[in-house]
Amino acid sequence: MTKIKRTPAGEAMTGFILDLFRVNGLLLTAGDRLVASLGLTSARWQILGAIVAAERPEPVAWLARNLGANRQNVQRIVNDLERDGLVAFETNPHHRRAQLVVLTDKGRQISDAASRLQTPWVNGLADGLSVKEIEAAHRVIGALRDRLEGTGEG
Repeated sequence: MTKIKRTPAGEAMTGFILDLFRVNGLLLTAGDRLVASLGLTSARWQILGAIVAAERPEPVAWLARNLGANRQNVQRIVNDLERDGLVAFETNPHHRRAQLVVLTDKGRQISDAASRLQTPWVNGLADGLSVKEIEAAHRVIGALRDRLEGTGEG
């Protein structure tokens, strides 16, 4: 039986992907610890961040698409955030059933508090790395994301 061999680039990409899996888990754990005092998890914080980053209120399906996440999972988290008073639903003038998700005042305060906690933490992570190194890593991850999104495998 013929064994299929990875190219040198394929071998390097495999190592990179395995490290991304590890980093993802570490980031989620660190994020959970960082925002636990605010009653958030990494997942809730990520959704709040997507709502803040949106130029205008968006339905859950759009938030999920922008995050590269499963719509049902995002819906469940948004429902939890609504129950806790951090977001609310507004009527969508373009679609009767797909309500728009908006931050409440409480949600804005919690999001701002999370940002205040994140700033010294992320500055510490970046310490010792050059902006050029970080931007190069960002480009590689962006290219990988684009390829995965383009094939429907992401």
